[in-house]
Amino acid sequence: MQIVVNTRLLLSNRLEGIGWFTYQTLKRITAAHPECHFVFLFDRAYSEEFVFSDNVTPMILSPKARHPVLYYIWFQHSVKPLLNRMNPDLFLSPDGFLCLGATCKQLPVIHDLNFIHHPKDVKWMTGKYYNHYFPKFAKTASRIATVSEYSKADIIKNYGIDAAKIDVVYNGINSFFRPLSEEEKITTRKKFSSSKNYFVNVGSLHPRKNIASLIRAFAAFKKETGSDMKLLLAGPHFWGVKDIYSAIDENNLKEDIVFTGRLADEDLASVLGAATALTFVPYYEGFGIPLVEAMEARVPIITSNVTSLPEVAGNAALLVDPFNTDEIKNAMVKLYRDEKLRTDLIQKGLIQKEKFSWDKSADLLWKSIEKAVR
Repeated sequence: MQIVVNTRLLLSNRLEGIGWFTYQTLKRITAAHPECHFVFLFDRAYSEEFVFSDNVTPMILSPKARHPVLYYIWFQHSVKPLLNRMNPDLFLSPDGFLCLGATCKQLPVIHDLNFIHHPKDVKWMTGKYYNHYFPKFAKTASRIATVSEYSKADIIKNYGIDAAKIDVVYNGINSFFRPLSEEEKITTRKKFSSSKNYFVNVGSLHPRKNIASLIRAFAAFKKETGSDMKLLLAGPHFWGVKDIYSAIDENNLKEDIVFTGRLADEDLASVLGAATALTFVPYYEGFGIPLVEAMEARVPIITSNVTSLPEVAGNAALLVDPFNTDEIKNAMVKLYRDEKLRTDLIQKGLIQKEKFSWDKSADLLWKSIEKAVR
């Protein structure tokens, strides 16, 4: 069997949600199926770390596809002619983009449909591209994989796709996340938070992450408790961060908010593992990987009661309305004051996290591949 894969989001030292999904599932699938030949398509120079095994052939196709016009050129004028020449058994696209008019079978992983529900959270032209093409991709696909039951239901509702055509493939947990010793926690706090305890938010500072509301809730928490805790924002800037800085200025929190920027894997694991709690309150998520990472690190969680987040969190988190600053603040106060509650949530997280692993993700994605090919 020959499978061509869109691997344009495999970027060395710059893996994020979809990139991690691509990396962790393909690393396992290629090793587990030496009888198959995989062609990995990159849009720029690639790292040899992504050529996982002898049955992987990497190829670079131009142009670099990081803009809607270039998406179209890359998929329709570079990838599609290649697919039609090669006629593989399947084109697998972990970021959901397909080649309209390609003659082979195609399997996208559509992680979420945030661009439908919150169009202002993506740049104007990107939103136009997504809303025009993703319905076409969904209807073109031989099968669809997605990362939660919530996202599956969202795809069915918005695109009219038969439920039997969609497979749920949960995300897993990266191995570098782990519980920290007390000594490691002290060292991490000294490095990142002036030795103060802190709440942490993990992920890119994207509008849908609801960071400005989290900051306002944190300000109210500080006012109510008099705590010297800090709030760490562990992730790269995305766009639309004006509201974040406005919230900081409004509440005079410049000394209490720490922007770490993009962190190396080991530092990210330390920053999460030393936190008093993960405060992750987006108003839309297709999955929410930081939740399962916090469970692995034995860190209690506050998260939103909307979209996929209750599904992933189970009973291992305090659920809040992401649009209600008081609810977020009250949950922070509750966790801050109640050690027994923190311990209880950690124990529940140890049970909940067993539902998620990259081995399971790879097995489920392979089963979806087999169904698509058949």
